Amino acid sequence: MRPQRRGRKIAMSDDERDAFLAAERTCRVATIGLDGPHATPLWFGWDGTALWLYSIVQSQRWTDLQRDPRISVVVDAGVEYFELRGVEIVGRAEPVGELPRTGTPDAALTEVEKIFGAKYLAANDGEMFHDQRHGWLRIVPTKITSWDFRKLADL
Repeated sequence: MRPQRRGRKIAMSDDERDAFLAAERTCRVATIGLDGPHATPLWFGWDGTALWLYSIVQSQRWTDLQRDPRISVVVDAGVEYFELRGVEIVGRAEPVGELPRTGTPDAALTEVEKIFGAKYLAANDGEMFHDQRHGWLRIVPTKITSWDFRKLADL
């Protein structure tokens, strides 16, 4: 993975990044479509090494990624300037598991489905849903960039 070159003084540590990605709920996913960039919000899971997207397999995003798996994902938070923080993950998306997902046991998906269920499906006791419309995409980062403007006060 390429190291972050700029903004190292305000970059998050690995622990800060992992806690941030565990807490935040919405990412913005950028793919490359036939007519140019395509950006959409989506829920996600982070397992400490890869970002996971549970996406509708007949979406424009999925179609774009089958043509060109390059992807950029941003998760950000904050309202005031000195509160801004975020993470950008660049990599390649790869489908994992059955498509669409029906819930057949799959060891490769056990951990991320626990993470996703705990984060988003508390009303369902954290149980993962399988509507036979979604599938999993794993993004293994080639580059991670982070920023936390709250650290500017210390500079």
